[in-house]
This record gives sequence, structure tokens and C-alpha cells, in this order.
Amino acid sequence: MTSPKPRARDLGIPFEGSPGPMNAITDVDGVTVGHVTLVSGEGKLIVGQGPVRTGLTAILPRGNAGCARVFAGYFSLNGNGEMTGTHWVEESGLLEGPIMLTNTHSVGIVRDAVIEWQIAKAKMDQPWALPVVAETFDGYLNDINGFHVRKPHVFEAIENACPGPVAEGNTGGGTGMICHEFKGGIGTASRRLDEKTGGYTVGVLVQANHGLRHDLRIVGVPAGMEIRENLVKSKEEGSIIIVVATNAPLMPHQLKRLARRAALGLGRTGSIGSNFSGDIFLAFSTANATAAVAQDIVQLTMVPNEQLDPIFDATVSATEEAIINALVAAETMIGQDDHKVIAIPHDRLCEVMKKYGRLMKDE
Repeated sequence: MTSPKPRARDLGIPFEGSPGPMNAITDVDGVTVGHVTLVSGEGKLIVGQGPVRTGLTAILPRGNAGCARVFAGYFSLNGNGEMTGTHWVEESGLLEGPIMLTNTHSVGIVRDAVIEWQIAKAKMDQPWALPVVAETFDGYLNDINGFHVRKPHVFEAIENACPGPVAEGNTGGGTGMICHEFKGGIGTASRRLDEKTGGYTVGVLVQANHGLRHDLRIVGVPAGMEIRENLVKSKEEGSIIIVVATNAPLMPHQLKRLARRAALGLGRTGSIGSNFSGDIFLAFSTANATAAVAQDIVQLTMVPNEQLDPIFDATVSATEEAIINALVAAETMIGQDDHKVIAIPHDRLCEVMKKYGRLMKDE
């Protein structure tokens, strides 16, 4: 899943906070990520044949434990999108099974396939499942009405999920996505708190498919106003899914608060949460591992509300960096009907950052 491609910090962009060793959501112990990327064909769109520029991403909160539950909370900044299963997350405070990210028109088949996987391969202690499947729209580059994501792809993404570095950019569910009119996709980042603030880890993974060029801000620099070539949109029609993981012992109501803070990291990069954007966020905690399966009264641990600010801060800064990592990792893509979306040019980006005094090294 690794890639030699540079990340935002490699370019010298000065983000706040201290990342974990992989600067990824998988820095939270137990979390695994798997991708399936589908790219084929070129030229004129023929529905059902391609070109195909899509995929899916699986996030397993407890890795090989499959359906093991975690405490969770979600938040919708703007609801022009879908994240299935969130009514039960809201009601119960629990998330069971993998979190799946894909394109808008593949939500149904992915959801059904996850249920089949849970029945066949995971240990379910109840006769029903309400999987969490989220989407963003890749129809500018992909034959989205061709339904190219299939059940075996879902099984593959889940079963290939692993710890370690996470592939970013044009991969998995982010394959055909566009961010601020540059090529977007999957991005991830993490923050590790110091011992005085608990020593916890917060990891974020985004599927970035949102924003107009002129709104893009990178650590405060109006990069989108400076790099104006190859615009592809006349109005904002995209979305972003943000998943936040932590090993901090948080209760569901606190995780909902954490999910809300992802909106602040999104705002740092210039998003306005536009009318047509689906900005939906989910946060979960890997702590309190036995609480969700207990049949009797249990003892839980919880970070007091008065000590949440460093975790909020980590969430905001990791979200910001994950979005920029998605942009930096992505590569120029030509999709259906020869639609072309350029990658953010690293050399131009470094020039802009240097112009504003926000580059940590000379390129």
C-alpha cells in the first residue's frame, strides 16, 4: 500500500502538531486500511464499459477482529451525500464492522456485500447488520452509471486491509475524485499528543472530492488564487468524507464532538461547506475494547471533558494535513470523454508557499 510519492511535509509545508510514525490513520493501534482501485479504458464514455476510474476503501477499526464494535459518533456539516448506518450509530453510540468509502452509485452494492462478508467471514453476535458505507461523486472522470464496483472488490478491500503506511491520492474510493479543481482522492495524517496531554494518537483519513480552486488555502496561503490553470468547475458540486480514529477513551457523545471538529480542519483548507457538498464525518475510539460486547455492567474509562482540547486540536490539524496530502499525492488523470484533471503542480506550489514565507525548505 506504500508509495514513494512525496507527501505535503516532504515539500516543506509547515503543519502544526507532531505526527505519528506513519502520519496516517493506521498510527492508531489496531486500525487497518485496504484499497481496491479500478482503472481501465479511455476515450468516449460508453455506459457499462467505461472508461472506469473508481474503487473503494475499507477502514477496519479493530483490524482482523472484523465485526468487533467501537464507540463512535458522526456529524453532518452538509448533507448532500450518504453515509449509511448512521442512525444506529447515533442511537447506540456503537459502530460495528468496516467503514467503506466508494462512489455515489456504488453505495448499495457495497453495503450488501459488506453484510454478506459479515455473515460469511466475521463473527456476528446478532442476526442483522447496518454497515457504514459513505460516498463521494466521481462521475466527471468515471463511468459512474456503469456500476463497476462489484461484490468481489468489497471482499478484497476488506480482506487486504492492513496496518502500516496508507496509499494516497488516486487510489481506492478516491480514484476518480477531484479536490479544489485539482486531482484529489484519499489522504491521511495523524497526531500524537505528548505525555502531559495523555499521549494519545488521533488519525484521520479523508476522501476528498470538494471545493473550488479559488477557495483553496494551504497553511493559510491562498494557493488556489495563485495557481489558476486548468479549472474544471463553474460551481461547487463535490463532497468530502472524513473518518477520525483515536485510542483516547472517549464516550459516544464525546466522539460526536470530535467529529464536529473535523469541520474546522476542513475550513482551514478553504471549504465553505457549500449547498451541493456532502460533508459527513465519523469518529471512533479503539479504547474500552470489552464494553461493547459486555452483557453486564462494566467499568469504562473516559477522558474528562476538561481535557479534550488537545484531542480537538489534534483532530483539526490532522484533518487539514490529510486533505493536503490527498492533493499532493494525487496524479493527473484523464477519464471519460477525455475529461482531464491536473494534479497540483509541486513546483508551482513550492513557489507559492515560498512567496508567502510558508516553506520550510528551499526546493
